[in-house]
Amino acid sequence: MRRALTGSWSLVVGLYMTFLRLFYRANTLQYPDETYELPQGAKGQLFNNIDDCIGCGLCSRSCPVDCIAIEAVKRGKDEPEAKASNGMKISFHLLRFDIDMAKCCYCELCCEACPTACLHMTPVYENSVYSRSHLIYHFHRLSPEEGAAILVQADGKSTKLGIHE
Repeated sequence: MRRALTGSWSLVVGLYMTFLRLFYRANTLQYPDETYELPQGAKGQLFNNIDDCIGCGLCSRSCPVDCIAIEAVKRGKDEPEAKASNGMKISFHLLRFDIDMAKCCYCELCCEACPTACLHMTPVYENSVYSRSHLIYHFHRLSPEEGAAILVQADGKSTKLGIHE
C-alpha cells in the first residue's frame, strides 16, 4: 500500500512539473543555422599568422603531443632583412608549418611560447570532417617550387622540428 501511494505521489508531482513547463518559452537552438556565442577564453582551432612567424620552433618544442611540424631553412646573409609586425627579425624561411588538430589537446602552451604571438586559438570549434587528413592545417609562405629552390641554395640543410609523419 505504501509503495502504491509513493508511486502515485511521484506521478502527480511529475505531471504537475510537466504542466508548468507548458507555459515557459521554448529554449531550442536550431544548430546549423544558430550557434551559441562562446565565452571569453574558449579554445578552438589553432591559427598561425604565417606572415609574423619567425620560424623559431618554440611552439613545436612546447607542444606536449607534437602536433606542430615545422621545417625551416636559415635565411642567407645576402638576403634583405625581413621583420615581423612586432619588429622581430625573421631569420628563417618556413618550408613547412603544419598543425595536426587531431592530435591537439587544446592546452594553448604553443600560443604562450610564441614570441611574436602569431599562433593563437580561434573561436571556431566545429571540426567535423570525413577524413583525418583534413584535420592537418598547412600554413606556408612559399610555394613548393620556391621552397625547393631555397632548400637547394641551403645545400639541403633544413631544420626539422616536431615532425609527425
